[in-house]
Amino acid sequence: MTVSHIRKPGNASRYIAIEGPIGVGKTALARRLADSLSADLVLEEFEENPFLERFYRDGRSAALPAQMFFLFARARQIEQMRQSDLFSSVRISDYLFTRDQLFAELNLDREELKLYEQIAQNLAIDAPVPDLVIYLQASVDAIMQRLTRRNSPYDRFVDRAYVERLTDAYSRFFHNYDDGPLLIVNASQIDPVNNDADYEQLFQQIERTTGGRHFFNPATAALG
Repeated sequence: MTVSHIRKPGNASRYIAIEGPIGVGKTALARRLADSLSADLVLEEFEENPFLERFYRDGRSAALPAQMFFLFARARQIEQMRQSDLFSSVRISDYLFTRDQLFAELNLDREELKLYEQIAQNLAIDAPVPDLVIYLQASVDAIMQRLTRRNSPYDRFVDRAYVERLTDAYSRFFHNYDDGPLLIVNASQIDPVNNDADYEQLFQQIERTTGGRHFFNPATAALG
């Protein structure tokens, strides 16, 4: 690792969430950032979801159970975070709790969405608000290339049309996001997971981002 000035956990944002469409590199970046900040990881339990492969393969038939699995998993993780004291350490998450609604609206039909929202309301999930959200934004072409290289059991079932709809949904979601500081990263041309220079540059931007909405374009940053 070449990061030259790793920030002490006590001075860092205590809860950072990394977001973006499938294949954009959320989990890998979360792991590397957690290592830099000596932080706890809160990871999406996608591998434990027994309905996920069927959802990507067949679409509609498994959308509701896949979504419900994630909803209950989120509720359990939030409860665990609160029991262990959310503010006792730095935490890095590879997803934002409140973006579940994005997937529900994208994947469920009207009646399924109504049921999902009723159950979510009854659960009364009090999701913590991150001190910083990092939104990894990438083109559909870049995401499809990364899915091909990653070659996970689910990725071969993800088609381009779904990725196009998903990236559009993410753009709308974060266009209206105002719950806290937001760093929007143009991740199409960089690899902060495997490229130390890219990671160093992004890490420095994360350190500087303490409020408001910020855009990080590596090409522009390199000139500045």
